[in-house]
Amino acid sequence: MNILSLVYFILILGIIVLVHEFGHFLFAKIFGIYVYEFSIGMGPKLFSKKGKGGETYYSIRAIPLGGYVSLAGEEVDDDTKIPADRKLQAKPAWQRFLVMFFGAGNNFILALLLLFAIGLCFGSVDQTPYISSVVEGFPAAEAGISANDKVLEINDHNISSIDDISLYVTLADKEEPIEFVVEKENGDIETYQVKAKKQTTEEGTSYVVGITMEGKEEKGFLAAIKYSFSKMKSIFKQMFVVIGNLITGGLSINSLSGPVGIYNVVDQQAKTGLANMLYLVAYLSINVGVINLIPLPAFDGGRILFLIIEKIKGSPVKPSTENLIHNIGFILLLLLMIYVTIHDIITIF
Repeated sequence: MNILSLVYFILILGIIVLVHEFGHFLFAKIFGIYVYEFSIGMGPKLFSKKGKGGETYYSIRAIPLGGYVSLAGEEVDDDTKIPADRKLQAKPAWQRFLVMFFGAGNNFILALLLLFAIGLCFGSVDQTPYISSVVEGFPAAEAGISANDKVLEINDHNISSIDDISLYVTLADKEEPIEFVVEKENGDIETYQVKAKKQTTEEGTSYVVGITMEGKEEKGFLAAIKYSFSKMKSIFKQMFVVIGNLITGGLSINSLSGPVGIYNVVDQQAKTGLANMLYLVAYLSINVGVINLIPLPAFDGGRILFLIIEKIKGSPVKPSTENLIHNIGFILLLLLMIYVTIHDIITIF
């Protein structure tokens, strides 16, 4: 195990979790909700100190995988030491929504700022889906695809960015030809059937079509702004497409990565420079934000779902019932993480 990569891994997860939990914490404080604890990490406490006013404990815990903000009225509804009007459930629905949402919201803001910094300091790559080159002797070249072709569709999916090309080629059934609809340099629209070529190396089996996408690099403040929003939009699309495929069975659960898989990615990216490391943090931050907004128990999205149910039925769900559902969801989530982690270990070794 690379010690430096492990340090990067802990720092990256710590920053993402800190930013996420600070979003919950900040809006809870703004709305006067009593905060028991602000914790980075899980498990036994390594450090804990009460803040000014003697209200909130600020803690660092032993396991650097996660964190939490503990709010009055979120888990403990009968704490008589806390004024009723300072409990989460006593606040208007719109305030509770902002408290729940701005964990993910902060992750999105962090990602946007990092992508802007990458564009400003290292150059902004144009996301227009042009093929920069094709490899002779590989399926794309043999089918007739050329450099400078603009990809419009892959297997009936609209393509709007370079990332879309990689995404839909990766998701395509490799046993069947992949359909590319491209716009040639002269403006003609052509359709090609490309059968991916199977390759086996020491790192495993992969399928390639033989194309590269290297967008034109631009400099400057305005280019960085454009890049940050277009890249963020592209990552959001990737996330929603992948989640949709997990739900429909287009991807198996083994496609997910846990802490071990993420460490492996960090280890690889640490060798490629600061720009790629910053991009990884932005990418993971968006992932954490999107996943937390999925309307399932134990996620922020699950709590937001209960707010929607409350507005529909005109009264809140009993806190004990909601907490029971979230606790069951947390246990199932923990079991999923254990399974994914075991699969990651088996895959690596």
